[in-house]
Amino acid sequence: MINKIDLNKVIKEAKFNTSRSGGKGGQNVNKVETKVELVFDIPGSLTLDEEMKALLMKKLAKKLDAEGCIRLVSQTDRTQLGNKKKSIEKLIKLIDMALKKEKVRIKTVKSFSSKQQVLEEKKKHSFKKKTRSTRDFLEE
Repeated sequence: MINKIDLNKVIKEAKFNTSRSGGKGGQNVNKVETKVELVFDIPGSLTLDEEMKALLMKKLAKKLDAEGCIRLVSQTDRTQLGNKKKSIEKLIKLIDMALKKEKVRIKTVKSFSSKQQVLEEKKKHSFKKKTRSTRDFLEE
């Protein structure tokens, strides 16, 4: 289903906020805004159809804020561009995972012969354990 979506349009709809991030970088951390927060508004998206929006809202419910926006933060990289790329990758991965159709499980019934085979294996195993018993040595 992700093939139907134009990812470039989705990325253009996303808003990026930058701020100063912690972590490694020395004095650079104090001067440059490298932390990137990606905000994607699912209900306000023009790229996604209503079915996709409903599916995303349902599957990503725990990751959404009150307005139905996905907020992804990336601050691991030392550059704003690197963090922006990582947050875009996270968004694409999230959307891809949420829009994948789950395979329907088909219930199967064990055949009579397979049940018999399992029982035979159990009997053999039980017999093997019984013959290991120390009772034989004590009776002699």
